[in-house]
Amino acid sequence: MPITLRAASREDARDLARIIDIAGEGLPGHLWARMAGPGETPLDVGTARAARDMGGFSWRNAHLAEVDGQVAGGMISYRLGRDPEPLDDLPPLFRPLQALENRAPGSHYINAIATLAPFRGRGVGRALMAQAAALGADAPELSLIVSSGNAPARRLYARLGYSERAREPMVGNGWRATGSHWVLMVRPLIH
Repeated sequence: MPITLRAASREDARDLARIIDIAGEGLPGHLWARMAGPGETPLDVGTARAARDMGGFSWRNAHLAEVDGQVAGGMISYRLGRDPEPLDDLPPLFRPLQALENRAPGSHYINAIATLAPFRGRGVGRALMAQAAALGADAPELSLIVSSGNAPARRLYARLGYSERAREPMVGNGWRATGSHWVLMVRPLIH
């Protein structure tokens, strides 16, 4: 079936929260559980965050892929600033991620990208990656961070011209992932 790509809307916030939790190896859900108030689920917290107009994790920076009218996957991407962000005030879980982002200044950064399980192997990820390249066409390079344990995604990114620039050890702090490191991958763009 054909894949349709579209810009996300605020009404897509719940789907975006699911997508970012998959892309983040469960780290977002782990953090949202800590933030949840009485009667609130981690997914409720993620949905509220995705519904915001500001910040990197916002529906305004997101695109969704649909197959036969169903959300099949999505991504959040935006341009990183030129100046490195400080690490000292960040919680330990986030320091490795920010340290890697700081190694790709000015790039068009794919903050999160994921395909929902029933739609994997159908080209959804490839279509979303092409969308990211189109959105970041004026950037010097594209960048993303992936878990060292996510071999299928790393193979896809390598086939699309991404190579490893750096890696940082993951910090668990009550959260467990399939990998041991976060890996920064970049793809230079020809202008």
